[in-house]
Order: sequence, then structure tokens, then C-alpha cells
Amino acid sequence: MRTRPLKVALLGCGVVGSEVARIMTTQAADLAARIGAPVELAGIAVRRPDRVRQGVPAELITTDATALVKRGDIDVVIEVVGGIEPARTLITTAFEHGAGVVSANKALLAADGATLHAKAAEHGVDLYYEAAVAGAIPLIRPLRESLAGDKVNRVLGIVNGTTNFILDRMDATGAGYSEALDEATALGYAEADPTADVEGFDAAAKAAILAGIAFHTRVTIDDVHREGLTEVTAADIASARRMGCTVKLLAICERSADGNSVTARVHPAMIPLSHPLASVREAYNAVFVEAEAAGRLMFYGPGAGGAPTASAVLGDLVAACRNRLAGTRGVGDSAYTQLPVSPMGEVVTRYHISLDVADKPGVLAQVATIFAEHEVSIDTVRQQGRESEEGGDEAASGKGAGRRAGASLVVVTHRAPDAALSATVEALRKLDTVRGVASIMRVEGE
Repeated sequence: MRTRPLKVALLGCGVVGSEVARIMTTQAADLAARIGAPVELAGIAVRRPDRVRQGVPAELITTDATALVKRGDIDVVIEVVGGIEPARTLITTAFEHGAGVVSANKALLAADGATLHAKAAEHGVDLYYEAAVAGAIPLIRPLRESLAGDKVNRVLGIVNGTTNFILDRMDATGAGYSEALDEATALGYAEADPTADVEGFDAAAKAAILAGIAFHTRVTIDDVHREGLTEVTAADIASARRMGCTVKLLAICERSADGNSVTARVHPAMIPLSHPLASVREAYNAVFVEAEAAGRLMFYGPGAGGAPTASAVLGDLVAACRNRLAGTRGVGDSAYTQLPVSPMGEVVTRYHISLDVADKPGVLAQVATIFAEHEVSIDTVRQQGRESEEGGDEAASGKGAGRRAGASLVVVTHRAPDAALSATVEALRKLDTVRGVASIMRVEGE
């Protein structure tokens, strides 16, 4: 074993960074044995130096991240700061000073991964980011290396634990979205500002990274169609259950049937209870990969948290350090295909549409005609009569409210282009007999 230690700079010491520092300190001997040389934590850059950090050597703390990565004797920089800047500048500075980089920064990689890969290649150093997608789950390395000789056609996954917990609680208890979000916040699964999770931004960044690796092409977060789960209701969950389905927020990356384009999208969807992803509960993540030779593979585990994410970071650190000792670099950017990313309208999917309609003869025929005009085939229809309050002057004056006949009409389509399905819904909204479109949800995983 080489006696001169490899020096590591750590940028960020929050939940993940402090766990990385702790494991590097307490498991130093094991890491050295796996790498073939000692690993020394040379400095830790933080924004708030006065914050108490258990188990983190105070003498390593600095607020000057730029000076740390410019030292010249740093072998690997671990970046767990997050965000676009200053992370991007710090990473490129590390490359320029000869250091490899291990990052967990999904937002930056999804926005500007191509530039970072090019910069790393220019300086002959590594860029690893297993921790950027699905926490501890080994996913990026299998896609980049284990499946490098295969053709991946589809990646379908639950890649955000917060949203999976919320939907799981709605399904298990019948709670509404707000109640389930409150529970997730109380248990620490949701941030004080949950926007990045519940509006799908976090999952969209991960989808961009997965699509780029799986299909060997350039995909950024701007290419990903994104919908959150804030509009999912308890009624949607109940309707899915009647169909033998459950609702999940899915990241879906697909190669087109002719292989000439790809799509990437994030949105809530109903999936059959028989699908492996349907059984993924609470805050866990799972990704389903479909490849031509390997067939169907599923990767499952904790997708966030200090220790699980630190596990992925340290796995990359070991790889980067081994490469450093050998004088080589690992697998770089493989975006050689330059496949275009098709818009959401070209995606072929199914819709579950719930309509509030007048309960009178001819309504179903009118609805069916709209579907036929847009060349969308209907799979199933379920109609349930009901009554709804009717307002007006009498009701306002306190003399009593009238009632009017209404019905709930649920239509599930066969597969069709999303643009045709969306146009069908817009046409349905214009029918006099359709009082409103209660909900729209895609059906996937079949």
C-alpha cells in the first residue's frame, strides 16, 4: 500500500456532508485497504463555520471554498453544496487544478452536465455522481457500465421519496393531499418548502440525468415534461383502486419505437397493482429498466437521507481514488447519439378521464363522438348517477335549494398520442352536457 495519502476536499457539511466526513474518519482503515492508499480529509468548506457539527474536526473547517480547491495538492473534491452556483465554478476550478470530482448535485448535472463532462475530459480527471439520483441505490454505474453493451429502451421509476410517501399515505388512509403532506413534513420527509419535490422539479432533474446516460444523448431538465402531484385527490386514488391500480409520481424516459428520438417526462400516473413499482411504499425509491438483451431489471432502496446518500458518495470516492493511483480515469460522457428529445405531445400513453356530466339521454353518445373525431379509442366507460345542489334566487333567499340530476362519467382510453388525448379533453370541456372535467391522469406500466 502506498503510504502517501490521497487528499480529499469536502464542499458542504450538511446532512450528507457531515455523514461523509464521519465515515471517512471512522472507517479510514477500511477505505485505505479498499483503495490501496490512505485517504486524508484535507479541508471542509462551509458557509456557516460557527455551526456545531458532531464528529467533524474543527481544524478542517474553512469558509474559503475557492482557496481549498485551488490548493494544488487535492486529489478528489467532493461537492455536496447543491444548486447551480457556486457549485459549477468550484467544480470547474477543481478540474483546472487537476482534481477529480464526486458530486451529488442533480440540479447542476441536469442543467449543465455536458459542460462539466467536457471540462473533466479536457483536464483528464474524473466526474462521478452516483449520489445525484436515487441516493444509495446503485443505478448510474450499472447504466453507464454494466449495461454499456446493451440497448436500453425504457427507464421507469419512482425517484422522489417525499412524493412517494405522500401518495402512499393517501392510498393507505384515504387522506387528501394536504393531510398527507402535513404528515410527511412532521416526520421529516418533506422540507419546509416542499415545492421542488411536490411540483416534480427534483424528479425531473433525475429524469434528465437518467435519460442522458441510458440513451447516450444530451438531455437537460428543460427537455423534461414536468407535472407535480398537488392536484391529485383522494377521489383519484379511489378511482385507481377500482381499476386495480395505484398512483405514483413517475419519471419515465423512453426511446421511440423507431429509435430515432427519446422522451423524458415526470407526472403522476396510475399503474397496475401487478407492476413491481406499485409495491414501493413510504419514502423508498425504485427504478425499472428495460433493455433489449438484459430484459427487465429493478433497482430498489432508500433514495435520500444522510447515510444512504453518503454511501453512494463514498463509493464514487473509492473509484476516483483508485483511478488516481492507477493514473487513469473512469467512464466519461457517452453522449454520442445526439438523438432529439421529442415533445410530450408525441408520447403514446393512456388517459383516465373523470367527467361531471348531465344525467340525460344522449350524453354518452356525444362524449363517444368527441373521442372518435380525435381518433382516440375508448377502452372502458363507467357511469354513476348522482344529484348536485342547484343554487339560484330561491336558494339564496333561504327558501330551499333545488336539485339537478348529474352523473360522474369515467373514461379510460386505449393508447394514443398525448396531443390527441389532450385535444380530446379540450373538446369535451366545450360540450354543453359536460359540466366539468374533474380529473385527468395517465395510465402507465402495462
